[in-house]
Amino acid sequence: MKIDFNAGGFGGSPFGAGGPFGGFDFGGASAPQEDYQPQKSEKKAAKPIQSPVRRTLTNLLVTVVFGLIYFYVVLPPINLKAPEFYSFVFLLCAVYCICAVMTTGFQGDGAKGYFNFVRKQCRIPFYIVAALIAIALVGGVLSSVILRADAYQKLLPIETGNFAEEVDQLSFDEIPVLDRDSATRLGTRKLGELSDMVSQFEVEDDYTQINYQGKPVRVTGLMYGDIIKWFNNRAEGLPAYLIIDMTTQEVTVQRLEEGIKYTTAEHFNRNLVRHLRFQYPTYMFATPYFEIDESGAPYWVCARMDKTIGLFGGVDVKGAVLVNAVTGECVYYDVEDIPSWVDHVYSADLILQQYDYYGRYHNGFINSVLGQRDVTVTTQGYNYIAQDGDVYMYSGVTSAGTDASNVGFILSNQRTKETHYYPCAGADEYSAMSSAEGILQQMRYTATFPLLLNISGEPTYFMAMKDNAGLVKQYAMVNVQEYQIVATGTTPEAAESAYLQLLMESGTITADDGQALIEKTQAEGTLAEIRTAVLEGNTYYFLRLEGEDVFYSISAAQCSDVVIMNVGDAVTISYAPTETGSILDAYSVAWTDKPSGSAWQAPQQDVAEAAPAGETEETEPVL
Repeated sequence: MKIDFNAGGFGGSPFGAGGPFGGFDFGGASAPQEDYQPQKSEKKAAKPIQSPVRRTLTNLLVTVVFGLIYFYVVLPPINLKAPEFYSFVFLLCAVYCICAVMTTGFQGDGAKGYFNFVRKQCRIPFYIVAALIAIALVGGVLSSVILRADAYQKLLPIETGNFAEEVDQLSFDEIPVLDRDSATRLGTRKLGELSDMVSQFEVEDDYTQINYQGKPVRVTGLMYGDIIKWFNNRAEGLPAYLIIDMTTQEVTVQRLEEGIKYTTAEHFNRNLVRHLRFQYPTYMFATPYFEIDESGAPYWVCARMDKTIGLFGGVDVKGAVLVNAVTGECVYYDVEDIPSWVDHVYSADLILQQYDYYGRYHNGFINSVLGQRDVTVTTQGYNYIAQDGDVYMYSGVTSAGTDASNVGFILSNQRTKETHYYPCAGADEYSAMSSAEGILQQMRYTATFPLLLNISGEPTYFMAMKDNAGLVKQYAMVNVQEYQIVATGTTPEAAESAYLQLLMESGTITADDGQALIEKTQAEGTLAEIRTAVLEGNTYYFLRLEGEDVFYSISAAQCSDVVIMNVGDAVTISYAPTETGSILDAYSVAWTDKPSGSAWQAPQQDVAEAAPAGETEETEPVL
């Protein structure tokens, strides 16, 4: 027989009022008044997924979805030679591990227990990461320039040539007189003149220099002004591209029947880089170049890169994909089969890097660090010149020490990588720029980075001189070997004639050689009229010969003798033969038979400003 005893009586507390122990004090302790009841608002922890198969499928699904989104946005090449691929795989492994821990639930006693639990869940990703790290370490060692210096110096085959014999003397309708900055200004200004485009589009920052129909030009596409304008115009595409003639400074807006739909500034699947990645997921590409073929059809030239030394070293071009900018059609060519109209396959930076490998390591890695015998590097700058239908990259070559002289220069074909080295000790490009700026220091003009020309067999720096507004005002020529020989002119032809005169005076070339070039650009006669005008702070003289209708303009800074010439003097005027109009730029004026004892007289007439080509402004004579 079971007897239930309740010390508190009838279910009450034995320490409560009326209980058998109700009057006693047990050190301040009091019995609880009511039993504890759990709160309904408290939530239980989420249960882990119990099924191993379900857990694995969930982890894989989340990882795949994340990977697809990441691949669409970042576009890493699926290639063991690409560092981006390793980052992509490491990130996927991290996502999988996080999912595995969350779907299993944290288990373990203490830090060590948790670590063992995580390691167990992430065993396969851990092995993948460890394997890739091992591959990268071994590949990095095999790519080291310390071990493979000889392979690096052979990346760029170089032939030594004779400058005077191999480099053509170009006419000035083949020589780019604009630099990239000036071309950019002209392109932006031209778009601003087009009312139907300026509100919707902007000019892309491509300005690729190419050889188009035998002339050096820069081409660039357009891009949408913003995302709203893209949405409104994306169906028709970009309606045109720009061609900037580097010799005449003329800008042409080439309108298209069907708009350009694939550019680097496009969005989603029409973005050029994304379009290429989906077509060629394993290829590594260099920066695409915008070019046009001889018919004017727009293309993107996308060089396919490869690492030829070890796993990560010896970057070189393996081929190129040509993408039709209108249709998006892609065609791959091996490097030896690339069409001849393509000009930019090997970038200038890649060629310079490969030459620096040759210059540093052709006598071994140790020599590049200790002794540095015959160690050479390219100068900090380059330019382009068109020759034989291709675009060549030019850069100076200097010794490894910090000096202001060159030991030679290289010309490299940017389509074939054919490279020639021409030994020629002389001033470097920046010294030549300083010399040209010094001749015109009162004007405060800034020289552009020079081109390298063959002028009468002499390697010559040619550069444009720009004012503070970025406008080309004059041109300068500086002899590479004797950089104190500096000539300037308001036209390239004027600068060349003055330069040839200096070469003859210095004995660098013979008088016969110089005159053979200069005589084609001379006019002789008697001065019939002289006018003057002040333009941009310079006094210009406008000379007319008897029996002629044209005026020849020249500044006092170019020829000081013109200040004391008078009507009736017999003179010889050298001028630019390619110019037309009623006012021609002269670059030298000399007496044919200098009058003896003639007193100076004021020029016959003044004009407030130069008359435009094709017009002659009549003014009253100065009294």
